[in-house]
Amino acid sequence: MEKQECIATKYSERYTLIGEDGKPTNKEVEHELKTVTKVPKLGFMIVGLGGENGTTVTAGILANQKKLKWLSKRGEAQAGYYGSFTQCVTTKVGLKAKKLETGDFKIEDVHMAIKDLLPMVNPNDLVIGGWDINNANMYEACLKAHVLEPDMIRQLEPELKAMTPLTAAFCVPYVAPAQLERANNIKKGTNKELVAQLREDISNFKKKNKLDKILVLWTSNTEKYYDNTIESIPELEKLIETNASLPASVLYVVAALKEKAIFINGSSQNTLHTAVLKLAEKEGVPVGGSDVKTGQTKYKTAMADFLIGSGLRCASVVSYNHVGTSDAKNLADPMTFKSKEISRGMVLDDSIKSNPVLYPPGEDKIDHIVVIKYCPFVGDSKRAIDEYTSEIFLQGHNTIMTYNVCETSLLAAPLLIDVCILAELMTRISIDSKPMGPALSYLSYFFKAPSTNHSEYILNSFTRQMKALTSLLKACAGYAPDDATLLSFNY
Repeated sequence: MEKQECIATKYSERYTLIGEDGKPTNKEVEHELKTVTKVPKLGFMIVGLGGENGTTVTAGILANQKKLKWLSKRGEAQAGYYGSFTQCVTTKVGLKAKKLETGDFKIEDVHMAIKDLLPMVNPNDLVIGGWDINNANMYEACLKAHVLEPDMIRQLEPELKAMTPLTAAFCVPYVAPAQLERANNIKKGTNKELVAQLREDISNFKKKNKLDKILVLWTSNTEKYYDNTIESIPELEKLIETNASLPASVLYVVAALKEKAIFINGSSQNTLHTAVLKLAEKEGVPVGGSDVKTGQTKYKTAMADFLIGSGLRCASVVSYNHVGTSDAKNLADPMTFKSKEISRGMVLDDSIKSNPVLYPPGEDKIDHIVVIKYCPFVGDSKRAIDEYTSEIFLQGHNTIMTYNVCETSLLAAPLLIDVCILAELMTRISIDSKPMGPALSYLSYFFKAPSTNHSEYILNSFTRQMKALTSLLKACAGYAPDDATLLSFNY
């Protein structure tokens, strides 16, 4: 990398090693961080383009490009990126002294928007395309999704009608029966032929739109759980070559990596096998996932931080929700729900593990139940009920219940855009001359079942995930992550 093409910073990582004798040893490791400054023209290819999430992302970006305003039942609405981490969140980058009329100085925090820390793709510049098992153009798909305001869709009609999804790979054994009724846009062929067709789709999209990079995002409905574990690249290649029964998501990730496209698994099926991570490393292209965390689960990880951080022994977490989306209909199938149950079941693990006082060995399991029901009448407006019961002083009980009504696709869409923007940025970041990956573990903030490069070190805590991500971005930009001690202001 040329110096003028990069932001180069040095960062001293500090941590403490605890020896077997319990004695601490403070460590300090110097790192060199480099971020390529040239922002590429990025293609965003969505698997499930015509679904609730795909249509919301597509129409939302078009609306922002056009600075659209429309009428809703609450009055005039306008485009924006509320809910986006990159576009709407700020982080503290330092302090400044403000001189008062008295001559004294007042210290103030300085905050900066995440999007301004480093050169990032502007979401309005994303070029969108992708695949869907249904052939409806994006205007028809938006109407069917019942997520967006009719006046907004009407104003985008010409652009949406011009967009039609590519034919999709579709592996019937791994989809719920509910998906069969809308499947009229399907590729034909063996596994090997399907991978070749998907590669051609990616290559053609890149050439047609003169793109520098492609990111492929799976936000199609959750597939049934794949019971096998694919450990090696030869094993993966053999399964494709022999036309073994494989989920479509595995074919998409192989095609993406072979075409040097980033792959993000936004749903809960176990797509990112060990073999996939090895292939990503071999091809020099990262992957991220799994199962985007939007409302109820994100809140749950924050609540766990709050309860356990308060010294309360959270003993029971019961989550119930009903929603009328196609994925909820899909999850009515037991094997499909198994994928979701596994991804959601992990989200409290590291918070519990962090406190052996409350959760000593042998007492480190809690009741954690997740129920998801399909209710077509409520559509995209999810109803989510959580009950948190904790043991408190003198074995008393404290129960907190929350009731959340959210438009689930409108919560998910900006986060899918964030993942796209940050995943691309991370392909331009090197740490000690090494690229990030193969799993983009700093994206854990966005996922229920984070994929990392060290299986023994998976973060689910909302607080720790957010601090890790913002600290990385600040360090790359030359800002020292805040140690939060405030020692200079306590005397």
